Amino acid sequence: MSAVEDKLAELGLTLPDVVPPLAAYQPAVRSGAYVHTAGQLPMVKGSIPVTGKVGAEVSAEQAKELAAVCALNGLAAVKSVIGDLDKIVRVVKVVGFVASAPDFTGQPGVINGTSELLGEVLGEKGVHARSAVGVAVLPLDAPVEVEFLVEVRD
Repeated sequence: MSAVEDKLAELGLTLPDVVPPLAAYQPAVRSGAYVHTAGQLPMVKGSIPVTGKVGAEVSAEQAKELAAVCALNGLAAVKSVIGDLDKIVRVVKVVGFVASAPDFTGQPGVINGTSELLGEVLGEKGVHARSAVGVAVLPLDAPVEVEFLVEVRD
């Protein structure tokens, strides 16, 4: 097991299986020194635990927890391409999408679920640039979707 997976275990977390694609794409693709993940939904054992719009059916706190699930799914996708999460040099960029009620403006706080998990697990390597965007709807009525760009070494 890698040091990154040891850290996950210390936090009481396990790396899930890679979420199978819902359409015609790959969960992650390596290009040179970078791995780009596809948008990661908060899938847990094949389903999304809570669906709907943040600020309506889903609380900001629930959505933040789901954003952390998206981060775990993203790390699993990265591992599927590089084999060992200790090869991560740094997370370069995170883009988070929040399915938002019309008056909800707390998207950055929701995506903190991803950013904070990456920081806890990867330390300084998890510090990244980020966007947090409110959208009308996401696939499968997910409240949140996250993608990231990771620099890796051989």
